[in-house]
Amino acid sequence: MVLTRLKAKSERKLAKQICKVVLDHFEKQYSKELGDAWNTVRDILTSPSCWQHAILFNRFNYPFELEKDLHLKGYHTLFQESLPYYPKSMKCYLSRIPSRMPSERHQIGNLKKYYLLNAASLIPVLALELRDGEKVLDLCAAPGGKSVAMLQCAYPGYLHCNEYDSLRLRWLRQTLESFIPQPLVNVIKVSELDGREVGDAQPEKFDKVLVDAPCSNDRSWLFSSDSQKAACRISQRRNLPVLQIELIRSAVKALRPGGLLVYSTCTLSKAENQDVINEILNSHSNMTPVDIKEMARTCSQDFTFAPTGQECGLLVIPERGKAWGPMYVAKLKKSWTI
Repeated sequence: MVLTRLKAKSERKLAKQICKVVLDHFEKQYSKELGDAWNTVRDILTSPSCWQHAILFNRFNYPFELEKDLHLKGYHTLFQESLPYYPKSMKCYLSRIPSRMPSERHQIGNLKKYYLLNAASLIPVLALELRDGEKVLDLCAAPGGKSVAMLQCAYPGYLHCNEYDSLRLRWLRQTLESFIPQPLVNVIKVSELDGREVGDAQPEKFDKVLVDAPCSNDRSWLFSSDSQKAACRISQRRNLPVLQIELIRSAVKALRPGGLLVYSTCTLSKAENQDVINEILNSHSNMTPVDIKEMARTCSQDFTFAPTGQECGLLVIPERGKAWGPMYVAKLKKSWTI
């Protein structure tokens, strides 16, 4: 009874923090785009006590004792029905009930054993089908979780992690320092370039490119503490697809023929997801969609997907017990020009 009262009090406290300006804006847009599914998604996004955190193990400092403990607590590994290209070296554990491990502190010289993340953010990394020795570009890399995940999948010949925002760049550097051993640091380059210019600077250099683009981050925007700033963000939101398209165009230039490009966002917005990819496909005859519907079928045990109307695009939406996402993922391949 006491626990129920405490939980209700906690929920009321969190509800007060929800930004009404953002919620009203999302309500108008997403009730149209998602239909009835929006009601469930909204309930999860506005109830942080329902949120879940996956535990990605660091293979460079493997937590054997923690693994035993998680098994005893009923955690299971992500993608139990394995994808054809799921790397054995990547281990991620999750629980069906909302729970959160404490984060490890950053200590110079000590590698962290695990990284806490939204499990859906591993889907774009797995969609890249990484192989040892490849040249890989993470165009908008901060805070670094997807770069860390890439290194759990394969040993790249070269990994370029780029972040234009100087504050986020510091975060990225610290994340890499916390998870990656010194010998591997030699194959990683960290840069602070405008992502829109990388393709011209390094044409056809990379086998795989991830564009985890700046977007209207639905989870965090809902808890904006400053309603004036939130209103400003919403008015500027229509400019985001222009930036996202420019970043993908740069990524296309940086990708070698035959290479794979994965685009991802953490928003439900069709304008920033399907519409962006449709624009790229309509304007780039050398980019072809890659069907990833099979990935959704394989992952359905752990994730809920909303229809996107695209064979090359998936949209993870949160629901109770599977509170992952939002996460949109699209996969394209660069064809050889004749």
